[in-house]
Amino acid sequence: MAAAISCEGVTKRFGDFTAVDGLDLTVPEGSVFGYLGPNGAGKSTTIRMLMGLSRPTSGRVRVLGQDPLADAAVRRRIGYLPGELRLDDRLTVLQTLESWARLRGTVDLALRDELIERFALDPKKAVRGLSTGNRRKVGLVGAFMSRPDLLVLDEPTNGLDPLMQQVFLDLVAEVAREGRTVLLSSHILSEVERVAGSVAVLRAGRIVASGETARLRRGAAQKFHAVFTDEVPPLTELEGLPGAAEVTAEGQRVTVAWTGSPDALLRTLSRYRLDSLTAPEPDLEDAFFHHYRTDGDRTDTGGRVEAGADAAGI
Repeated sequence: MAAAISCEGVTKRFGDFTAVDGLDLTVPEGSVFGYLGPNGAGKSTTIRMLMGLSRPTSGRVRVLGQDPLADAAVRRRIGYLPGELRLDDRLTVLQTLESWARLRGTVDLALRDELIERFALDPKKAVRGLSTGNRRKVGLVGAFMSRPDLLVLDEPTNGLDPLMQQVFLDLVAEVAREGRTVLLSSHILSEVERVAGSVAVLRAGRIVASGETARLRRGAAQKFHAVFTDEVPPLTELEGLPGAAEVTAEGQRVTVAWTGSPDALLRTLSRYRLDSLTAPEPDLEDAFFHHYRTDGDRTDTGGRVEAGADAAGI
């Protein structure tokens, strides 16, 4: 399968500070890929290099098969929403979208008008009077309205209310069904989990975990919540079990974060009178924090991540 995005050994330094460190990233065409990490991890720096807005210190970047720095035409095939969107306050919503369309050279007017309606925007309203969420909606309409081959979206739902977040997720799902590609950079893990087939977790400019979303989620520590009728097991007994990542207690309730087969844990718990035992399936947030807290020597993949590949260290 052809790659919509390919980074090979990409490093970006600002003086003595390394923002992205030896990144290898492959996102196949037609996929929805989640790019995860807190502020300062290097997500936006990566995106700026993908958009040809910043030159890598070293390494090779290709987007839709082209060098985004050398080929301005390829940038017209990308729908881009930056993390910090700047709008001209002198214009209305419609004038803003029309100015972007002139820069791109093409736009689907029917789709533009449909998106304005779906995001509940007033096209005649002046930009200067828009809230943060409504400014974000203008940016989303601009990113989607030309039916781009690739969408690069940096914190797309920042400031959106839950209803508009759902409109956005529906739109991403529609794009995916059409076989177009989406790179979704976000710290809202629940929304990434709903639409992204694969994800990468970035820490200090390097990939610390990657792979299919479901596989990454399964690799996280699972939390067992045990409520005891009377005697509670000594925490040291549970902490000494291989597989126990974290043990906490509150009254008769004990929580154990566990990795691997739970046989040893269940045998230990069965020696005490249990009132209840629950073990919800880990979600992407659990996986993110599990891998983000883990020592880099154990989870680091050498910077390489490929959508659909088995998650390294999982």
